[in-house]
Amino acid sequence: MKCESAKDCIVLLKYGELPDELAGPLEQHLMSCESCSAELDAFQEFEEHLAVLPVLEPSPNLLAQSRMRLDDALDMIPPRRFLDQLRANLYRWLGHVQSAPALATLLLGVGFLAGNFTLRYQVAHAPKPAPVVTVTHPDSVIANVTGIVQTPNSELVQVNYNRVTPETMEGSLDSPEIRKLLMVGTNAAATPGVRMNSVSLLTSECVAGHECQPTQDGKGIRHALMVSLRYDQDAGVRMKALEGLQRYVSQDQHVRDAVLEAVLHDSDPQVRQTAIGVLGPVQSDSSVQQVLRTVSTQDANPYIRTASYQALQGSPNIQ
Repeated sequence: MKCESAKDCIVLLKYGELPDELAGPLEQHLMSCESCSAELDAFQEFEEHLAVLPVLEPSPNLLAQSRMRLDDALDMIPPRRFLDQLRANLYRWLGHVQSAPALATLLLGVGFLAGNFTLRYQVAHAPKPAPVVTVTHPDSVIANVTGIVQTPNSELVQVNYNRVTPETMEGSLDSPEIRKLLMVGTNAAATPGVRMNSVSLLTSECVAGHECQPTQDGKGIRHALMVSLRYDQDAGVRMKALEGLQRYVSQDQHVRDAVLEAVLHDSDPQVRQTAIGVLGPVQSDSSVQQVLRTVSTQDANPYIRTASYQALQGSPNIQ
């Protein structure tokens, strides 16, 4: 099994869709391929990160609205034309004469000829498509094309697509709607500038002590800053998230764990050094001292080792 096929099988394996006949070859390939084994480990680590996040259930209103929209869409389907119904009835009747092979073969030939004639008749008498007029909206762009269907033997093409219409909201930082948009802006899919501005504004709210308390559903500002600290690719964004979480490191164990993870695993030395400084108020904590001891003796970066050692010297020993 090649690596490309193995990676496809890994995806099927994680979703429980891998056929039994591929399980053995995949296992043998993983035993001899470090790259694919690392791919499988990355999937497992990703699932572990997802497991700690809250599972959001669709609201009853969303389900009700979806059912109503489905009913409306079904009602809008036009009735089938006479020729289509005739063809469907003919095929249905053919299913009842399968016990008579000779008759079934004869009727199948007749049905094929009739269907071919009907199709040619429909194409020949189909109305000519009107010229397509494209109207460009300055405030709306095409997000993606979802489907393309061409009418047989004609130049008529149906293109299904979605539009994205930009919208703007203006309000105070105390507005729940503005805060919700800012937390969406911290998502990794946003552009780096948007993520930085969103995290900076949320940090200012936490520094000022405005509505930065932990929430049961894991959707609050504090949780958004911890997600940015753990997963954002921009070191500047992670540094700004540290600033917003600093005042809660002694109150919230979850915040303390996120900062300790930054000390151990962050890829930017400046972020790690700043995280060590953020732990100042809780340096007497046993878990904090254990991490600082590990980093001060085993870390590959001499500056990080020195910073951890100095932090340990300035903290009281636990008896």
